[in-house]
Amino acid sequence: MTNLKKELQDLLHYRNAYFLAYSATTGYVCFGWDIGLIGGVIALPSFQQYFGLDTESASAKAALSGNIVSILQAGGLFGALISTLFASRYGRKLPMLVSSVIFVIGSVIQSIVGLGSTPSIGLQVLYFGRFFGGVGVGMMAALVPTYVSECAPETIRGRCTGGIEVCVGLGNMLSFWVNYAVAIHIPFGQIQWRLPMIVQIIPGVLFFFTMLFQPESPRWLVEKERYEEAAISLAYISRADVSSTAVQSTLSEIRADFAGRHKLSILKQFRKMGENRTIALRCIIPSLLTFFQQWSGTNAINYYAPLIFASLGFSSTTASLMATGIYGVVKFVATCLVLAFVIESWGRKRTLFFGGIAQGLMMLWLGGYTAIHPQPTIVPATYVSILAIYLFGVFFSLGWGFTPLILGSEIAPGHLRPAVMALASATTWLFTYVIAQITPTMLAQITWGTYIVFGVASVLMAALVWVGVPETTGVPLEDVKWLFEGELWIRCVQDAPGGRWILRKRRARSIEELKHPSRAKGDAVEAVPGGSDASDEEMASRKQSAVVAANDPQVI
Repeated sequence: MTNLKKELQDLLHYRNAYFLAYSATTGYVCFGWDIGLIGGVIALPSFQQYFGLDTESASAKAALSGNIVSILQAGGLFGALISTLFASRYGRKLPMLVSSVIFVIGSVIQSIVGLGSTPSIGLQVLYFGRFFGGVGVGMMAALVPTYVSECAPETIRGRCTGGIEVCVGLGNMLSFWVNYAVAIHIPFGQIQWRLPMIVQIIPGVLFFFTMLFQPESPRWLVEKERYEEAAISLAYISRADVSSTAVQSTLSEIRADFAGRHKLSILKQFRKMGENRTIALRCIIPSLLTFFQQWSGTNAINYYAPLIFASLGFSSTTASLMATGIYGVVKFVATCLVLAFVIESWGRKRTLFFGGIAQGLMMLWLGGYTAIHPQPTIVPATYVSILAIYLFGVFFSLGWGFTPLILGSEIAPGHLRPAVMALASATTWLFTYVIAQITPTMLAQITWGTYIVFGVASVLMAALVWVGVPETTGVPLEDVKWLFEGELWIRCVQDAPGGRWILRKRRARSIEELKHPSRAKGDAVEAVPGGSDASDEEMASRKQSAVVAANDPQVI
């Protein structure tokens, strides 16, 4: 009861930050909606008849379905790459608003394909509409994690950034059930498959109007030397006075972090990713996390769930769509529970490690089942396999659903964050495209081997996190750099489940010891990071920030 009361108090205190986070992450409803939408639409007999898929051979149908699904990822890859240019020049908010407009236009184009033309021309227009809408979604996917991580207070940063996966799950779930509803209640015809595409306009419009009332990222404003506006943004987010100690201290820390790094062009940002070993490592980890996230198999299920359930014995379209809808509900509920009760208490590493192992086991079960029972008929073990799919959604939501975005945005260096997160988002889109293209062929050609590939990949990614990624929970963004100083591999292992037992008495130095090595020895002299590159004023600002308690609820 005490914990619940504290949660409610935090919710009220941080209500501006929560509203900002969930306004921004509404953009991911668009992403989740489109992921869940197209697989169900392709499964509708009315769609297949209109575009002639029902007359194609199995291999041709699989290739055409892969093209329709994956063209959005091609647009998303392009959108993610260009987002960096706009985010560095125009801030985070304006490009996010533009991305919503692009998404809405793309959705409108998809909903009217074929009107006044032949189905063959309509298919080409559908490709264009999905590519164009994908540009908008790709921009959202790159910009939202950066914006939220730069704005959210450190004590709720994981929860705010984790709202991304809640919105992806919400979009998935709603699109799954819209597809099921039209299959049941809308008569066979064009409106049956057009209606889901029309409805996806709603989250795009909602995203635009909620973001209109949000402030610009304070860290981008500091980068542009607009300090008064940055202070106003910080004050709004933390619900404090602009002149308060907490706001001014946070502003000083951000200014110190950007010292000597103002107004980097996008080309310079990419060049500086290899500035030194520590910077390079912090820049590559976000992309590695999103790379492995795609090889978990989650988007294979998201895009082709009706096909997968049909292969398990759900022969009718409505039955497979209903099973897909239940999968969407399971993922959404699991994501909400993890976000509310797990992400800040378990931390990043434990959720990624245990989630990866568990989801890998579910995929390995599916691989073993389909190898032993390749026929699409229902036997007792079929129900265990269906349960395994649902449990995969639960375990994916536990860790690899949203933690890579949280961890990646926290690890990325502040002055390079737009470029790093754009690269990570581009990696997501590139390999989502790959998965969308190859999954139908893999299911048709190697069947059970498809699940084995995803299962082994999940186990490998859990091992990578265990040994190669430090814990960032509760660490201010400006202090994350210290996690990569000193004995990095020892820090990574000691933060992992069972790591302290393996290391015995060996421990990495704490952040405070790294920041103040002389103080750790009892000396009153303070070591300030930055060396000769930091001015007297910047050093004074950094020292001033030390007078604020680390658990001050207003510290961003």
